[in-house]
Amino acid sequence: MSAQVDTVSAAAGSPDQPQPFRELGLKDDEYARIKEILGRRPTDAELAMYSVMWSEHCSYKSSKVHLRYFGETTTDEMRASMLAGIGENAGVVDIGDGWAVTFKVESHNHPSYVEPYQGAATGVGGIVRDIMAMGARPIAVMDQLRFGPADASDTRRVVDGVVRGVGGYGNSLGLPNVGGETVFDASYAGNPLVNALCAGVLRTEDLHLAFASGAGNKIILFGARTGLDGIGGVSVLASETFDDSDGNSGPNRKKLPSVQVGDPFTEKVLIECCLELYHAGLVVGIQDLGGAGLSCATSELAAAGDGGMHIDLEKVPMRAEGMTPAEVLSSESQERMCAVVTPDNVDAFLAVCKKWDVLATVIGEVTDGDHLVITWDGETVVDVPPRTVAHEGPVYERPVARPDWQDGVTSSTTASLKRPETSDELRATALELLASPALCSRKFITEQYDRYVRGNTVLAEAADSGMVRIDEASGRGIALATDASGRYTYLDPYRGAQLALAEAYRNVAVSGASPKAVTNCLNFGSPEDPAVMWQFQQAVRGLADGCAELGIPVTGGNVSFYNQTGSTAILPTPVVGVLGIIDDVHRRVPTGFGTEPGETLILLGETRDEFDGSIWSQVAHDHLGGVPPRVDLAHERLLAEIMVAASRDGLVSAAHDLSEGGLFQAVVESALAGETGCRILLPDGADPFVWLFSESAGRAVVAVPRTEESRLCSMLDARGMPWTRIGVVDQGSDSVTVQDQFEVTLADLRATHEGTLPKLFG
Repeated sequence: MSAQVDTVSAAAGSPDQPQPFRELGLKDDEYARIKEILGRRPTDAELAMYSVMWSEHCSYKSSKVHLRYFGETTTDEMRASMLAGIGENAGVVDIGDGWAVTFKVESHNHPSYVEPYQGAATGVGGIVRDIMAMGARPIAVMDQLRFGPADASDTRRVVDGVVRGVGGYGNSLGLPNVGGETVFDASYAGNPLVNALCAGVLRTEDLHLAFASGAGNKIILFGARTGLDGIGGVSVLASETFDDSDGNSGPNRKKLPSVQVGDPFTEKVLIECCLELYHAGLVVGIQDLGGAGLSCATSELAAAGDGGMHIDLEKVPMRAEGMTPAEVLSSESQERMCAVVTPDNVDAFLAVCKKWDVLATVIGEVTDGDHLVITWDGETVVDVPPRTVAHEGPVYERPVARPDWQDGVTSSTTASLKRPETSDELRATALELLASPALCSRKFITEQYDRYVRGNTVLAEAADSGMVRIDEASGRGIALATDASGRYTYLDPYRGAQLALAEAYRNVAVSGASPKAVTNCLNFGSPEDPAVMWQFQQAVRGLADGCAELGIPVTGGNVSFYNQTGSTAILPTPVVGVLGIIDDVHRRVPTGFGTEPGETLILLGETRDEFDGSIWSQVAHDHLGGVPPRVDLAHERLLAEIMVAASRDGLVSAAHDLSEGGLFQAVVESALAGETGCRILLPDGADPFVWLFSESAGRAVVAVPRTEESRLCSMLDARGMPWTRIGVVDQGSDSVTVQDQFEVTLADLRATHEGTLPKLFG
C-alpha cells in the first residue's frame, strides 16, 4: 500500500492539532469509521475518496433521514410512469408512444460566488452530463438564480459572471434556455444560488443506468483530460459555509482551485459521441464525472454492479504534470464520462470516439471480487468495499428545533402597514412594483440566452413555462417550469414549499400541458443549525405531501446545504421543477393577449386579502412577516384539469397564472407580450388594492374568444371553479386601464418594466 495517513488518537496527539482528514472536511468520528471499515489507516488516495464521497454534497448525510419521506409518500400509482427515480443520475418518465423524458435540477452555488463565470458555466455542463448519462439527448435548459440586492456593489460582479456563464455554456452547446427565475434579496449577498435544470428526450429502450456488471468488461474513460481544477470542490467548497470575511479579494480567492473550468465545445462533441455509442449498443453502463470526479464514477459504478473493479490510475490521461493519485481521483475536471464496455465492443467504442475526436482510454475492468482496487504504477493505492464509499457514508439525525424567533415572524403581519387608497396612490404603487428589481422584466438577462436554437422551442420568453417539441411528426412536446419562494418559505417552510410546487404545477398547466413529474433543488443554510434543519424538514414534508395530493412523483433532485456567510443563512429556498406533457404543441396557450378579436378576460379562482410575504410588502415597506397565502392543492389540481381541457377544446386564446405582484402584474405582462391594450373592470364593491395586488394562490387570468365564452363559463360552473369576468382586451387601445381608477400607456408600462436591470447592470 502507498503512504498512509495518521489519525487523531491517544498516540497521535491532541485533537486540536491540524490533521489532514480535517482539512478534507472529515470529522474525527468519520475518520475513525474509515479506519474501522478498512481495518487499518487509509492511504492518501483512499482518504481523498472517502472525504469527497462522504461530503455533504455527495453523501446527503444530513438530509437522508428526511428525504426518505418522499419514498414513503409515493404510491404505486405515482410510480407507474417512472423508469428511473431518486438515486439515479436523473429521473426518467415514460410519456407514451415509446418516448421518455429525463430531467433534473442541481446547484452550483458556492463556485458561482468564488468565480461566477466558470461556476455557472460548469453548473450547466454538469447537469447536461447527468442527462446524457441516462441515454438521452439534452433538449433544453432552465436556470433559477438568486443574487444579493440589485444595487449592491458586489451583485454586479456576480450577476455579470453568472449570466455570461449560463449563456456562454448553454448557447455553445446549442441548447435553448426556455425559462427560469432571477431573484434579488439581501440574504443571498454572500451566497448566490445558481440552480441549473436540463431536460432530455430518449426512446424508452435507450435508457442507460450507472452500473459496472460482468467480470472482464472494460472501464473506458472518455472526454477531456484530467487536470488540477475542481479539487476539493464538493468536500471543501460545496460543503462548508463562507466566513464573514470572505469576499472577492479575501479568503474566497484561495478557493479558486476548487472551481472547475468548462469547455462547452468539448461537451458538445461528447454529446454526439455518446448518442452514437448508445445507438450502436456499445455501452453496458455509464456514469458522468461531475462532483468528486473519478472517486464518484468508479465507486458508484462498482457499488451498483455485481462484482468488483480494478483501475490502473496511471492510464488516466492528464493535462498537468506531477499529479498524485489523490489528485487524479479528486479532480472535477469537466467534460468526462466513464463507460462499462464488453471486451468485444472495445474496438468499436474507441472507433466511435476517434471519429468524434474524443479522447478515450481503457483504464480498468470489472472483476469477480467485491472490492474497488486502484493501482498506480503497480502499487495498490486504493482497496476498498465500493459501497462503503458510494452509499454507506455517515447518516446524521441532526437536531431539529423550531426557532424561537418564528413566532415573532409569524405575528408580524402586514395588517398595520399603510395601503394605497386613492387612484393616484394605486397608480403609483402599480408602477413602483412593476419597476422594482422584484418584478421588473428579466429581458436584460434572458436575451443573453439563445431560446430558439434547434428550432423546437414553442414557448419561452414572456411565458409561464417553457415548451419544447420533441416529435415533429406528432407534435408531441413537453413543458417545464421552475419556481421557488424564499420569502414564503421563511414565514412557513411547509406551506412555502407547497406554494412553490403549486406555482410550478400551475405554470405548466396554463400552457396547456398536463403536469407529470417533479424534480427539486433544496437550498438551505447550515445543517448544523437546528433551526435550519427544522426549515428543511418542514419543506421536505410540504413537498412530499403536496406531490402525493397532486398525484405526481418526485423523480429526483439535489440538496445544497451550508448556504450562508458566517451566521447569516439564506432564505430557505426549495426550488421546484415540474415537467408537463402535451400531445400537440400546436394547441399550446401563449401568454400574450390579442390573438383573437374581442377577447374577454376571466379570472379563475378566488381573490383574498393575502399580503404577508408579498412583493408589495417587500417593495413598499421592506417588510417580511406574517403567514403566507393559503394553499388548496385539490383546487390547484382542478384548475390544471380545466386549463388542459380548455386548451384541448380551444376555449382560451391566452393565459397567465397569478403569483408575485398579483393581477395587475399578470395583466401587464400579457398585454405587453401581445402588444395590445385592455380594460380591467373590478367587481362592484371590490377593494381595488386587494384585487390588483393580492398574491392569493390557485388563480389564473385567461383571454377567451367571444365565441367561446359561454362554453368556458358553463364548464367552470359545472366543475365548481370560481370565476369572475374582469375585463376585455381592447386591440384598438394603447393602454392598460383599470376602470374608474387609472390608466397607463403600453409605452410607459414597457419603459417602466424593462428599464430597471439595464440601468443597474448594463
